[in-house]
Amino acid sequence: MVEMRQPIAVKAAISLVMEHVEAMKDEKVSLADSYGRILAEDIVSEHAIPPFNRAPYDGFAIRAEDSIAASESNRITFNVVDHIGAGNVTTKVIKAGEAVRIMTGAAMPEGTDAVVMLEQARLSSLADTFTIRKPFLPLENVSLKGEDAKAGTALLKKGEQIHPGTIALLATLGYATVSVACKPRVGIIATGSELLDVAEELTAGKIRNSNGPMIEAQLARLRIPYCSYGKMNDDFKACLNIVKQACMETDCVITTGGVSVGDFDYLPAIYEKLGAKVLFNKVAMRPGSVTTVAILNGKLLFGLSGNPSACYTGFELFVRPALLRMMGSSKPYLRYTKAILQEDFAKPNPFTRFVRSIYQYAGEKATITPAGFNKSNAVTSIAFGNALMVLPGGTRGFSKGDSVDVLVLGTEDGDGEWII
Repeated sequence: MVEMRQPIAVKAAISLVMEHVEAMKDEKVSLADSYGRILAEDIVSEHAIPPFNRAPYDGFAIRAEDSIAASESNRITFNVVDHIGAGNVTTKVIKAGEAVRIMTGAAMPEGTDAVVMLEQARLSSLADTFTIRKPFLPLENVSLKGEDAKAGTALLKKGEQIHPGTIALLATLGYATVSVACKPRVGIIATGSELLDVAEELTAGKIRNSNGPMIEAQLARLRIPYCSYGKMNDDFKACLNIVKQACMETDCVITTGGVSVGDFDYLPAIYEKLGAKVLFNKVAMRPGSVTTVAILNGKLLFGLSGNPSACYTGFELFVRPALLRMMGSSKPYLRYTKAILQEDFAKPNPFTRFVRSIYQYAGEKATITPAGFNKSNAVTSIAFGNALMVLPGGTRGFSKGDSVDVLVLGTEDGDGEWII
């Protein structure tokens, strides 16, 4: 008898997955190795940024009060008594009518409170004096201590992803090492007797294994390590043993294929044999309705469709946020936005449909266009698309000019909640 499955809503399925995520431990890594990792600690500035008043331009540090009377008809002369660059300080205490030649980033000398930019000064032939033709206000052209961040300011929160700008801030604050969440190790198993290795010649009834390399790339995009267990023929015992091995050796297991209700779809029986708890085995979505997720000893087992587009979509909707949440990410979901549909999409949507699409943003206008052939077994639309257009279930198609929901693929940062 064919198993009757009750589909659940996408949002409910995602919530179930996230409820069963177990957090990874923390570890310390060098700043150089922290790119792309998830912060496991709040970052608070231990000192002001910048830590002292400094010159934002090349020029001359002066006392503003000495420039009060300067005008076009009354140029005021200053004597240059020292010359400092960034990283150096002067020992001189500046007196009336004196100035210090100063470079960008250098600390303001004691007693000075304004900077005359180089182009605002008329230098003498020996460059030991200069004149100005305008008065300068106190703190004019001065970068103030703590103007970027005051000591004790909370700057970064636990759960944020580290990017190049984050690294610049951490370096400024002296973090040679930083506390981050450990990365999960993921096992990948492609099932199906029809599968060939990528380098093999096509023969009757066979197709090359595209899901395995695709998932490896999706994990690589998240900088998550994986172990590929290759492809498995439709043999229950062999599949059971390799899934069992992957469960022991990794933190999370992804299988592709074998989750439908055909005679050789063994994953449901394998979950039962292992004692895994099935969270759901059908989702009200296209493609990928057969997506199945189970949990065994705290480890998530993702049974994705063998059809490439369905497999890709299932990974992005369910696996990606779970792995990011395992690492404590505060924004694990795909980035959500809206866009204007550029062509008719007449196909009705009994379930929520995720259409591989091309998202573009020009000026104030965001547009979305289906990326081509959009059946669940499609490969080309995965290659061409950079977004998923989301069409709600119960609709009878959409027209050019309609505003539609969009999930953007491949971005470093995502959203903190599932919006759709």
